[in-house]
Amino acid sequence: MKTEAIVREKASMEVEQPPAAGGGGGFNNGNQSSEEQKFSVPVDSENKATEFRLFSISKPHMRAFHLSWISFFSCFVSSFAAPPLLPIIRDNLNLTATDIGNAGVASVSGAVFARVAMGTACDLVGPRLASASLIFLTAPAVYFTSVINSATSYLLVRFFTGFSLATFVSTQFWMSSMFSPPVVGRANGFAGGWGNLGGGATQLIMPLVFSLIRDIGAAQFTAWRIAFFVPAFFQMLTAFSILIFGQDMPDGNFQRLKKSGEKPKDEFSKVLFHGVSNYRGWILALTYGYCFGVELTIDNIIAEYFYDRFNLKLHTAGIIAASFGLANLFSRPGGGMLSDAVSRRFGMRGRLWALWLCQTFAGVLCIILGLVGSLSVSVVVMIIFSVFVQAACGMTFGIVPFVSRRSLGVISGMTGGGGNVGAVVTQLIFFKGSRFSKERGITLMGVMIIICTLPICLIYFPQWGGMFFGPSSKKVTEEDYYLGEWNSKEQEKGSHHASMKFADNSVSERGRRLNTSTRPADESTPSPTHV
Repeated sequence: MKTEAIVREKASMEVEQPPAAGGGGGFNNGNQSSEEQKFSVPVDSENKATEFRLFSISKPHMRAFHLSWISFFSCFVSSFAAPPLLPIIRDNLNLTATDIGNAGVASVSGAVFARVAMGTACDLVGPRLASASLIFLTAPAVYFTSVINSATSYLLVRFFTGFSLATFVSTQFWMSSMFSPPVVGRANGFAGGWGNLGGGATQLIMPLVFSLIRDIGAAQFTAWRIAFFVPAFFQMLTAFSILIFGQDMPDGNFQRLKKSGEKPKDEFSKVLFHGVSNYRGWILALTYGYCFGVELTIDNIIAEYFYDRFNLKLHTAGIIAASFGLANLFSRPGGGMLSDAVSRRFGMRGRLWALWLCQTFAGVLCIILGLVGSLSVSVVVMIIFSVFVQAACGMTFGIVPFVSRRSLGVISGMTGGGGNVGAVVTQLIFFKGSRFSKERGITLMGVMIIICTLPICLIYFPQWGGMFFGPSSKKVTEEDYYLGEWNSKEQEKGSHHASMKFADNSVSERGRRLNTSTRPADESTPSPTHV
């Protein structure tokens, strides 16, 4: 056990740490320092917000939240702008069912590696620069959609536009850098959920824009091309906003913090190693492939499914399809909030159980959706299914921030990339060509959800436990777990101080039942600096 060494280390950090790093408790202290008052919300020892004020735009915490979800929203709108107009586009370009399936796969496959790369980029240069750069790089593909003239060019623009979905990783990294463990689930849930709203909003926006342009006087096959200028411009506007108004961390941007020595420079190889060698990240990548991956798949197929199966008008099919994505307004944030709520009572074990139950039930609903043949029943089941599958996405990223402190970006990228892998695999197996009808494919996708959710039971944190077993009998602490990512030389340089602070703030993951019973005697009384 390293308990004595850790206690000495914490004591030395408290001596070195000025009162400015005090947590939210400092707001209840009459002798606040001017440094503490620079934030409009209570903060912890890492200056992460301990409250989530949804309707605030205060800098830096809540401003980062709004910039992240709006930019991710714009990328979702761009990436899924084509499906609601597909009945028009396929007639103009003479697309076959195989062409459409291949393009659907392409739209989510590019982001697989882009998300992993984005996670690493966030660890090295920060979420602000990483996300804005990717948005700028992918915007031209959206513009080029207006000039495509073949199945190949259609596939290519969807492939390159889909890279922008990797901004999800920077969104989750940014929120995990700005918000404290007790509220990080809801911050990630709202940012990801409201960003994902773009997948539903585009089902309404693009048919409406198309109709307006056509009614002005443009030919049908010209109107859909002009319509793509709207999401492209919106996407670029959000990138400029991030660069101008955003901030990487509560204390400043990555570059300034590294130059001043406040944020030690880390080695790419070690950041990558500690991410890919953590098996929990791989399990979450798999399970996320069958909640977010399913959501991406539905975004690609649902409008065409209702249009063809129930002989609906394009606008009507778009409205029904939009209801799936628009549920993100409350479903994914609700998943994050529920994850935080069960954590307060049951700790990390509660987060794991909630995720497994929610995602498994989503699988059952997906099976039912493929079996029902009534339009009204299909719409009702689809909406309920959307709530549960999106809530599971929010719950997943209520767990991700605790897997690794040093390699948070890599773990976020692996998990996010897993979502896209799930979408690619699912579409290749069930929705490419005419091997399965769409309703049969939806049913089989539900079976895959249930099966691929089972590995959650294998996730185990020695300091908190897992679904079926409690904390390790070796009395492993949070500091032991996160200190394991740093060797002795790195600790001598002080590179691990941020991990120590995070470990101290993540004690809440023991849950109300275990918070005192599992706490070593040396740590039973918290330091006033961290209250």
